[in-house]
Amino acid sequence: MSFTPELVAELEILALFNLDSTQEGLKVHATAAPQTIAAAKRLYEKKLIDQPDGGYLTQLGHDAAEATQQLLTILNVAEPA
Repeated sequence: MSFTPELVAELEILALFNLDSTQEGLKVHATAAPQTIAAAKRLYEKKLIDQPDGGYLTQLGHDAAEATQQLLTILNVAEPA
């Protein structure tokens, strides 16, 4: 398994969600980059968000976004050996 450009685009969307509020979603506009629009649609098909153009995280999506954001924090804070 590797980080494909498609997977990275999905992770980038998951990283945008505010995990402190279940009342705050995202909207991917029709003018967004095609890879962003496609990533949102894939997240919807995977049942991680509730609308094909963003919306709110599902419970599984919240778990995925939380893991994504934790990983980003670890990688951005960790000092090189």
